[in-house]
Amino acid sequence: MTASQHMVQANGLRFRTMVDGPAGGEMVILLHGFPEGAESWSKQVDALAKAGALAVAPDMRGYGLSDAPGRVEDYRMNELVEDVAGIIKAFGRTSAHVAGHDWGAAVAWYFASIHLDMTTTLTVLSVGHPAALADATAHDKDQQERSRYVALFLSEGKAESVLSEEDHRRLRAMLGSAIPSGVVDHFVRSLSRPGRLTAGLNYYRANLARDRAWTDLRRDVSVTAPTVLLWGDQDPALGRLQAEETARHMTGEYRLEVLEGAGHWLQFERPDEVSRSLVEAVSK
Repeated sequence: MTASQHMVQANGLRFRTMVDGPAGGEMVILLHGFPEGAESWSKQVDALAKAGALAVAPDMRGYGLSDAPGRVEDYRMNELVEDVAGIIKAFGRTSAHVAGHDWGAAVAWYFASIHLDMTTTLTVLSVGHPAALADATAHDKDQQERSRYVALFLSEGKAESVLSEEDHRRLRAMLGSAIPSGVVDHFVRSLSRPGRLTAGLNYYRANLARDRAWTDLRRDVSVTAPTVLLWGDQDPALGRLQAEETARHMTGEYRLEVLEGAGHWLQFERPDEVSRSLVEAVSK
């Protein structure tokens, strides 16, 4: 199957989406993180479509062919959440299975807690419950060390300069060898367009500035949808404590799936396990 591209209007912006699967299938919306794009979910879009689901992977605001507002505050969590709600509605749906990785996972957590009736299931990759991550960032030296890069990303101008130099060498290094070189090139080309790298960094600046370290984002995140967290035990940015402590903040059906030997880019490193988890969620 080959995904098609659809431009949709949501929350006052225009979003490019990768779509595959039958129009009448269960909708799954797949949210990417930094510094990626909709293509990070290509293998999962294909697997879901073959399983009879309607898979929709948008370029998040600021990325790819989606609109990129110019202000830092345009990337606050409430706006990102309403983007997702608007995209689901743009496909004529009132609910969807929601999945996210990295910043997409953070958005998915908040979406599932704000729009309970719109969230059929929740599948999050790498990023644990916001309260668990906040506690780990505040008190766990291991997580603090892993999160040191955030300070650079919050530095306006400096981060753009550091990440852009030498043909975006550090961005490429972040994405690593698990992602095909052609996909890495696509992501880097997209972020090299005027204002686009800043847009991606604004996710950090709008939500983690002034040393908030997730604490302003942790309140009232209560998820009722059946939830699965997939975490790679070699993830350089997100440690074990935030993954294991997520269970303490869950009241409904929840499972942690540890992918041994996997790092951060789970859709590429462990595509079959990620796809299987998503297909299982839709098939329940």
